[in-house]
Amino acid sequence: QVQLVESGGGLVQPGGSLRLSCAASGIIFSVYSMGWYRQPPGMSRELVAHISSGGTTTYADSAKGRFTISRDNAKKMVYLQMNSLKPEDTAVYYCHAIFIRDHSQNYWGQGTQVTVSV
Repeated sequence: QVQLVESGGGLVQPGGSLRLSCAASGIIFSVYSMGWYRQPPGMSRELVAHISSGGTTTYADSAKGRFTISRDNAKKMVYLQMNSLKPEDTAVYYCHAIFIRDHSQNYWGQGTQVTVSV
């Protein structure tokens, strides 16, 4: 059984920070690329940040300079540090894992709500 479990979401004021965590089980974590996606209310899911199995990172333009993705292979965890949060960052944030050598092996977490509001 593969499981990705996100945590760390919540309500934060504009300009504040949150750190999201994703705990993986049931996969050989070190060979998977990991990503964070978000889905604002009434909108499509979009990529926020990606980190390869080798540690190379990619960010959406909206996240560059504010968000940092990282991974800890020993703990089978991936993180998203979010700083300088804006109301438009409000969304459900999802963790995603994909085995690049076989794209059929990809998995989603259940999501965690992030709300940025006064």
